[in-house]
Amino acid sequence: EHGPIEPHEPGYGLYQPGYSPYDDQISDTKSRMLAIQNAKAYLLKSSTTSGLNLYDHLANMLTKILDEQPTNAVDIIENISKDVKWAQFQKKMDTLRDEHEILPAFEAAEKQKALFTKESGGGEEEQEEEIGESPLPNVMETAFYFEQAGIGLSKEESYHIFLALKKLISDRPVQTCRFWGKILGLEMNYIIAEVQFQEGEEEEEEGEEENDSEEREKEMDEDEDEDEDETKKKDEPPKSTYKPPPVIPKEENGTGANKYVYFVCNDPSNPWVKLPPVTPAQIVCARKIKKFFTGRLDAPVVSFPPFPGNEANYLRAQIARISAGTHISPIGFYQFPEEEGDDDEEGEGGRDTFEENPDFQPLSVAEMVDSVSAWVHHVRSILEQGRCVWFNPFQKSEEEEEEEEGEEKEEEPGELEREVGPPLLTPLSEDEGIQNIPAWTAYPSTTLIPQHAVAILQSNRWPGAFAFASGKKFDNIYFGWGHKYSPENQNPVLPPPVQAEYPSGPEITEGSDPTLEEENAFKAAKEKALADEEEQEEEQEEENEEEEEDD
Repeated sequence: EHGPIEPHEPGYGLYQPGYSPYDDQISDTKSRMLAIQNAKAYLLKSSTTSGLNLYDHLANMLTKILDEQPTNAVDIIENISKDVKWAQFQKKMDTLRDEHEILPAFEAAEKQKALFTKESGGGEEEQEEEIGESPLPNVMETAFYFEQAGIGLSKEESYHIFLALKKLISDRPVQTCRFWGKILGLEMNYIIAEVQFQEGEEEEEEGEEENDSEEREKEMDEDEDEDEDETKKKDEPPKSTYKPPPVIPKEENGTGANKYVYFVCNDPSNPWVKLPPVTPAQIVCARKIKKFFTGRLDAPVVSFPPFPGNEANYLRAQIARISAGTHISPIGFYQFPEEEGDDDEEGEGGRDTFEENPDFQPLSVAEMVDSVSAWVHHVRSILEQGRCVWFNPFQKSEEEEEEEEGEEKEEEPGELEREVGPPLLTPLSEDEGIQNIPAWTAYPSTTLIPQHAVAILQSNRWPGAFAFASGKKFDNIYFGWGHKYSPENQNPVLPPPVQAEYPSGPEITEGSDPTLEEENAFKAAKEKALADEEEQEEEQEEENEEEEEDD
């Protein structure tokens, strides 16, 4: 047995009333409180790895010990410390009802649930219509053929796109519909559908656009009139003689680069968004820049030269360029209709319509792969002007010519050379390669079983564009970033040169200030001239008076 603790032993006086271990070290009360605060602040200092502090950890440990009151707590203090730390990183669950964590896959499934729900009503008649002729494309069949060559999306995503296209055609009067492809973006991707409306259904939207443009022009004219009235009151500055180049109008809906309408969405569960028609200025500018898509249609396109529009317009321009260069079909599948006036159509820029050939006999896979001459373009190429059919900007209508008959004729610019592109159904053998790289690469889907192989064609100008042909079936698709291949690095267009200074001459040269003697001489000469004028006026008056007296 141990006797009472001696003064020289540790722990002496701990249990004495009013005793503190700091009494012998810090006698001042204020200093003692400051030391306690510093010690507590040190214990409250958070760890840089776990984010916990020792003060809260010790408090939680003591609370756990007092609540559970285990036997021999000092022997299991390390385990208690581990349990307290482990509880900090575990979710608190109720013993009666657990709080389930919502996984991202579950959220995506909730969004896509609407694709699998069938609208109530209709009965057997709607089912017969769905089974019969429908503009809905067989996306799963197309995906199967491309899958033979390792091209395409997963079956799950392809089926979701299949259901999304079904929803698209159910809400709109669609005549033809096709899955165009998928363009990748930095934040989100674009799923693209190519649509052609029934005749007469698109006219309303055109009329609305025309009305909007007319209202904007009227507002602009009113603002210009107000500005002119204000400027007349002030001193009119010299007007510039610069005339901007004429604006090339866009092609009408259903023709040229605007033959089809395109809808996009970031996910099959999201609603489809219609892209605006493309203009020649957007196509011309898109050829000079190279920008990655973000996945947001309203994102600005920051580039030089400045792009006239946002990402939705840039996406539409790239779709038009890719379609014009990569949409191909087996030779003989399409033919021109035999109608009168073909010569006139060819003179206006070539034929724009074609039809399926009922007598088409498909070539074998070996013949389709051996030569690219077995494939043709069935989408018109885009000219340097940005249109499929050349437009003369200086050609005036009859009304404008009649108005200018009474006015002075201005100098007319020289005649522009008419741009003519390759006609429709041109073989791929006429496409120009890129340096030593051919424009197209053809190969079979498999060499192990050539009897059931599929002919695959890959574009080297637009990486990601593919086409397949198997018997009388073929299709085109695109999976990529929407950029054209370039063997060299992207070199942006340089800004225009700085405008030259106005040539200096005596008419704009500032004169030197006159001296005092020159000013006095100028004043004297001016006064003398005024005096001479007054004398001449007086003499003239006297002569007039004398003539009146004589009369």
